[in-house]
Amino acid sequence: MKSYYPVIRALALVILMFGLTMLAPLSLSWVLDDGAVGAFDEALLLTVGTGLGLWYATRKVTRDLTIRDGFLMVALVWTVLPIYAGLPLVIQLNLSFTDAYFEAVSGLTTTGATVIVGLDELPVSINFWRTQLVWLGGMGLIVLAVAILPLLGIGGRQMFKAETPGPMKDTKMTPRIAETAKGLWVVYSLVSICCVLAYQWAGMSWLDAIMHMFATMGLGGFSSHDASFAYFDSPAIEAVSIGFMLFAGMNFATHFVVLSGRSLRPYRADPEAGWFLLVTLGSVVGVAFFLDFHDVYPNFVEALRYAAFNVVSIATTTGFATTDYALWPFFAPLWMLFLCSFATSAGSTGGGIKMIRAIVLYKQVYRELTRAMHPNAVHLVKVGRDVVPANILFAVLAFGFMYMVCIVAMTLVLSFSGLEIITAFSAVVASINNTGPGLGQVGPANNYAGLSDFQTWVCTFAMLLGRLEIFTLLVVMTPAFWRK
Repeated sequence: MKSYYPVIRALALVILMFGLTMLAPLSLSWVLDDGAVGAFDEALLLTVGTGLGLWYATRKVTRDLTIRDGFLMVALVWTVLPIYAGLPLVIQLNLSFTDAYFEAVSGLTTTGATVIVGLDELPVSINFWRTQLVWLGGMGLIVLAVAILPLLGIGGRQMFKAETPGPMKDTKMTPRIAETAKGLWVVYSLVSICCVLAYQWAGMSWLDAIMHMFATMGLGGFSSHDASFAYFDSPAIEAVSIGFMLFAGMNFATHFVVLSGRSLRPYRADPEAGWFLLVTLGSVVGVAFFLDFHDVYPNFVEALRYAAFNVVSIATTTGFATTDYALWPFFAPLWMLFLCSFATSAGSTGGGIKMIRAIVLYKQVYRELTRAMHPNAVHLVKVGRDVVPANILFAVLAFGFMYMVCIVAMTLVLSFSGLEIITAFSAVVASINNTGPGLGQVGPANNYAGLSDFQTWVCTFAMLLGRLEIFTLLVVMTPAFWRK
């Protein structure tokens, strides 16, 4: 057991720091007197007490974390923290452990799926806590993707490594992980402040602006209103949200390089940025024409307004909605569900397989077609001007295969449990891509409250699996990992 003490000690510090984040909603509840002070008091004491207890028991450990420890640490952080994140929901709202854990996982993984009905009537501090989880999870994901996963050899964007190409290679941003994390936190925080001010300028109250900033920057989709953005019915607010969702869907390391270098050139050098914007905005125009052709809205301008917000929201895996797009002709919501699988960039707060993997997979398929026609030709897979190393190519192919296997397997499990196929498939896709709303019973006009406990746990596992890039979680679950 002592061999795991370094991991437990590190986890204890994370739990301790996470407990301190409850001070914000606790203070808000005290100021507004919304009746949730006791819930946050108890949750804070339990969380901080656990963190201090674990730290004290392992305080004498000095060994550094190994790669194996790193896998275990990442898996534990994302599976253990939701237990403490769900405590205020259990205490204040009397949610079952299953529902509270689902809600907390949904927030921290920036999925945005919910089992709570009547958001407008909740204590403000509870909604604040739910959306704050998305913001914290979003930044945690960026640091995970940019600073930690590449060191473990499983990053979606292996190009962050020194020996491989990419925008980070020439920036010299990262002498140490701590400095990487600090730089990303600065960018994330500055843009978050701008987002709050923009929402307030567009017409939101200060509290709504802060809570929806949390969900927008984390691409999580939690709202303080059951109607989501339809509650505001404001083109200005929707335009602000679209802009910041697109910003958060791009690689934050590239944003850092742009801000620190005061030049837009890194965006042109980023192999994902152009494709992300082209695919997302191109889909907006295409869906708008599709809706106009089918006379879903009175004119093209109105079709463009609803298409722009909802397509960007789903493509970036945010999950906000201004209408029940599940009622649109079926191709549109199905295309949107497809977009959320790959549109966002690595190093962003979005989910899915990431655009960089989609690019590599496409180029590998093209190479195989070329080989079929010209067996002796030498055709390398390149991203930009740089050749993709064989080990990264194999890793991406393995990831793509496991991604499809997981979707099919969990869809079959949900279907076996009694869900009709559209709901089962879309719930798995929306969960593993950390998007939130799906179709059918879990569509934008509904939520996940109607699922059984078993179905809820399947979706919870899918959210964790997708957020931890599949292999991070599966590696820890293999018997070989636990052998000495």
